[in-house]
Amino acid sequence: MTDSSTAGNGSAPAPGGTSNVNRWNWSWLRVTGSVGPLGIATAVLWLSIIVLLPLAALTVTSFDDGWSGFWNAISAPAAVDSLRITVLVSIVVAVINVVMGTLIAWVLVRDDFLGKGIVNALIDLPFALPTIVASIVLLSLYGPQSPIDIHLNATQPGLIVALAFVTLPFVVRSVQPVLIEADREVEQAALSLGADNWTTFRRIVLPTLGPAIISGGGLAFARAIGEYGSVVLIGGAIPRKTEMASQYIQKQIEIDRPVNAAAVSVALLVISFASLLVLRLLAERSVRKEQESR
Repeated sequence: MTDSSTAGNGSAPAPGGTSNVNRWNWSWLRVTGSVGPLGIATAVLWLSIIVLLPLAALTVTSFDDGWSGFWNAISAPAAVDSLRITVLVSIVVAVINVVMGTLIAWVLVRDDFLGKGIVNALIDLPFALPTIVASIVLLSLYGPQSPIDIHLNATQPGLIVALAFVTLPFVVRSVQPVLIEADREVEQAALSLGADNWTTFRRIVLPTLGPAIISGGGLAFARAIGEYGSVVLIGGAIPRKTEMASQYIQKQIEIDRPVNAAAVSVALLVISFASLLVLRLLAERSVRKEQESR
């Protein structure tokens, strides 16, 4: 007589007494690759300690006064103004870096000139230089005692210059390797068929660089959103004019309002995460379109 459970699913028991259903239910636990379960567990543990747990603690702190307290903290006029200034300035900086970073990457890859190696090394200087040093340098150059008579201290253009400095490498280093690997024979073929330089760049080069440009621009925007050191001096932190969200958070901590500081920090976190998520989706969509066109 056939067991009813076996007859019901239409399959015979697998060797060893384990049914296909049970094997399917546990298949998601299998680990493929070279690191094994221990490597994955170590990576997850480290990610949790460094990223997930601090973010969870920040989120919990922001809701110490309940949802109403959280909403009051992020909807306060000063908080809204600081978030607005931060987002607008960061968008401008990202756009500037997308244009200038792509141009610099193009020059570094496609042109040879004296001192190219030095220029290439200088691109990474904002990564190594403490951002507060950048703020001091910019203040001495564009501050009240500017030797070139350009005064950007305590102005939004000053914020843009400071943030453009610290975020420039993101676009350059994202676009540069793609340009190195690009097939130049296709560009030469287009030029030989009568296409001008702009048409060749727009129709052939730009679709290839699109995902890298989007990725670099998104990283530049996310970095500018949370930047503090480079704007702390040249920005002036004037409320409703040049006060960035990071400076507003610092001020809330100094006056013993940690819940307000945590709430605005969570708002910045959400903005950064949402922007990176959207840009990643756009980059993946661009890659799919490029693959389909081939």
